Amino acid sequence: MNNIELIATSAFGLESVLAVELKKLGYADLTVENGKVTFAGDGNAIARCNIWLRTADRLFIKVGQFPATTFEELFENTKALPWGDLIPEDAEFPVEGKSIKSKLFSVSDCQAIVKKAVVEKMKMKYKRSWFPEKGPRFKIQIALLNDMATLSIDTSGAGLHKRGYRQKTGDAPLKETLAAAMILLSRWKPDRVFIDPFCGSGTIPIEAAMIGRNIAPGLHRDFASQHWPDLNKHFWINARQEAADLADHDQPLGIFGFDIDQSAVELARYHAAQAGFKNLLSFQRQDITELKSRYKYGYLIANPPYGERLSEKKSVIELYKAMRQVFNNLDTWSFYVLTSHQNFENLLGRKADKKRKLYNGRILVNYYQYFGPKPTVLEGPFTKKNP
Repeated sequence: MNNIELIATSAFGLESVLAVELKKLGYADLTVENGKVTFAGDGNAIARCNIWLRTADRLFIKVGQFPATTFEELFENTKALPWGDLIPEDAEFPVEGKSIKSKLFSVSDCQAIVKKAVVEKMKMKYKRSWFPEKGPRFKIQIALLNDMATLSIDTSGAGLHKRGYRQKTGDAPLKETLAAAMILLSRWKPDRVFIDPFCGSGTIPIEAAMIGRNIAPGLHRDFASQHWPDLNKHFWINARQEAADLADHDQPLGIFGFDIDQSAVELARYHAAQAGFKNLLSFQRQDITELKSRYKYGYLIANPPYGERLSEKKSVIELYKAMRQVFNNLDTWSFYVLTSHQNFENLLGRKADKKRKLYNGRILVNYYQYFGPKPTVLEGPFTKKNP
């Protein structure tokens, strides 16, 4: 597969973070749009991007794009695309869809029409009237936005947030992709102490450890396209070898996770072990009001409770007020907090140096960023406070 157009999708607000990741992988000609980044690539790019991208939801091959305001337009334009050049004769090719602000709003009807059009095109290619669909999976997506149809094939399979280490989840789990984005946006480096005071099942500290040691998030998982017969297996072998070679397993880490819930702490320890960080990350039961550090400089990155439920609003307000004193005590630290609470800055008693609108699932949140001073030339990043 050479000279193909690829689409990496992301949650709204993370497109620029994803674009930076792609540029670091060597893909420069990017088109950034809402919820996706489109770029040119090849079979090697399919393997490398699936293995390396931390903030992408999925990676698609873009098959075609065209305006469609009638079912006839959708059928004929879909049929005109080169499906037989991409999908083998025995492949399973289900169709999923979505429609936003488009005349063709019935997703089920659009899926059925696309499926029929693809079958008709494949009949012409393979000279047969029926397809068993028992081979590798080529999931087709029809996405309609403002009457523009985009047809693509999913190369990832399970969403890229599924790294493989989080086999159990606690309440309101944070997606790994969003956790990774929070860390990348903070510009944290592994030579600085890192604390998550609301660690839950451990996602943010584990993603920090993977970033700190340059461990590719998809190194140990499976992808739909690695089973495609026309995608050279050497692409995957080489991409995995590259990722293994670039991992820095000797990088020291000072990463700490705390939570008031002991069961969450135990779950975080379990997930850390699953991710290969057993005994390398510290997880302890502790209330936010007890938080302190012997280190002068560090990063605190957190996803605290939001108070979305009416019954939680009062306790969350008290929690945020308590965070004010903690932050004041760690006055040379940098803080990054994700929350949907619109009054967070007032409760904390401090305006953020920067804030960014993101989405945690379907919840609109702000990522509040407070920048601390850098260590002086004579001080190392792990400088301890004066006694």
